[in-house]
Amino acid sequence: MSGNVMNDQYGMEDLLEQEKYLIHAYGVYIPEASEPKLRCVLTENLNGCANDQFTVFTKMSEMGWYQSQAAANDQLNTAKQKFSRMQGEMNA
Repeated sequence: MSGNVMNDQYGMEDLLEQEKYLIHAYGVYIPEASEPKLRCVLTENLNGCANDQFTVFTKMSEMGWYQSQAAANDQLNTAKQKFSRMQGEMNA
C-alpha cells in the first residue's frame, strides 16, 4: 500500500471539496423542485452541508492546512454594495 497512503490533510481537503460540490448541487436542484416538502428537505440538506463545510474549513484553518486572508473593511463594503445593488435589480 506504499504510495497510496491517505493522510489527514488529504482527507480533509477531499471532504471540503465534496461539501462544496454538494452545496452547488443543492443550489441547482432546489429551484427545480416544485413540491414544497421536497424543497424543504433539500433546503435543510443544503444548510447542513453549508454548516459541515464551515466546520471542515475551520478545522483545516486551525491546522494550518487552509490559508485565508481577512478582507479589509473597504473590500467588505464594496462586496456588500455590489450584492445589494444586484439584489435590488433582481427585485425591480
